[in-house]
Amino acid sequence: MIKVSVGAVKNVVLVGAHCDDIAIGAGATLMQLTRENPDVVVHALVLTGAGTEREVEEKNAFVSMCGSAEVRLTVADLPDGRLPQHWGDVKARLADFSASCEPDLVFAPHRRDSHQDHRLIAELMPTEFRNHFILGYEILKWESDLPNPNIYQPIEHETALGKVALLHDCYRSQTTRGWFDTEAFLGVMRMRGVQCHNRYAESFAAEKIVVHLGGLASAQPPPNVTSPTPSLEQIGS
Repeated sequence: MIKVSVGAVKNVVLVGAHCDDIAIGAGATLMQLTRENPDVVVHALVLTGAGTEREVEEKNAFVSMCGSAEVRLTVADLPDGRLPQHWGDVKARLADFSASCEPDLVFAPHRRDSHQDHRLIAELMPTEFRNHFILGYEILKWESDLPNPNIYQPIEHETALGKVALLHDCYRSQTTRGWFDTEAFLGVMRMRGVQCHNRYAESFAAEKIVVHLGGLASAQPPPNVTSPTPSLEQIGS
């Protein structure tokens, strides 16, 4: 198992379609990240739920997940379940959000999520965070759409249990759903833990990543990337 580090994380971005998406998909990772980097600034955008009990639940959850870290959370009021019909509004919200921060790490839904709201956000994220490390999180649900992940974050046993407790304590409006239970949440983290030789883990599908291997650590862009654009006369000759 190859292990890599992203280095110091001073700003992290998390985007979700619905209140609880981020906590389900990356809650334990966020708990560990903010505990190990208490000075990190957490920028979060949730596209639906403003003005409802779900916004209150989300704000309480972020307080619990992020400890003493600074949290800048925005919950928008777009319609749950119909984000594709409001493509322009979603795009504008993401554009404004990306202009307000410069993250070291970005979390969002993964591209193959079957839920239309999640999938739209996943498709738009690389257009707004073009030069950032984007990790697509997974959300267990009825659809068989769990990804084949290529990034794993080992999760400490107590943190895994803490995430499950937080989900039940903070999102009481969701506890009647058939998939919203301890066995389901721990089961996904246990399965991902097995895949990376740990007890528990959260996993992610990474967007495009550039690596420098060996002597290429100081590699420069190809000459044609930085060369002046030739004139029409030069092309014709």
